[in-house]
Amino acid sequence: MNNPILQTKYVFTITALIGSVTSAGEIGIGVRRIIPIHGGEVTGPGLNGEGISAKVCAFGADFQIIRPNELIDLEAKYAFETDDGATVYVENRGIRFGPLDLLGKLKRGEPVDPALIYFRTHPRFETGHDKYRWLMQHIFVGSAARHAERVVIDVHVVL
Repeated sequence: MNNPILQTKYVFTITALIGSVTSAGEIGIGVRRIIPIHGGEVTGPGLNGEGISAKVCAFGADFQIIRPNELIDLEAKYAFETDDGATVYVENRGIRFGPLDLLGKLKRGEPVDPALIYFRTHPRFETGHDKYRWLMQHIFVGSAARHAERVVIDVHVVL
């Protein structure tokens, strides 16, 4: 019996503009941080080349736990509105990990080459708009990069 080979295909990029970090402090399993999402954009070819263009809504946040070994668990919840009127809810879970000195630079807002940090996500989408129901019918993975004032996620569909 042959198992199907997993493949991915790039579908779009989410650029989320972020605000200042709020910390709830040490919670027993790590440090809880909350980072507000203030907007951004979604652009790319979409699933079948039909294209997608959207604005990230100016609400939502990334809820993080920084574990004692500096492994960061991420859970972002936000939405985007497409240029043709659909609202899409996003729940994006993932992890970020890398050398301690580079993670320290990221915390201070200093630039770090994204290739040196492992930052992967699993976005899930919800919408009632027929044109974008395909977002609810597929599995997605993301390769992300953290910058001082934004997070950029290249989203791929698992075929």
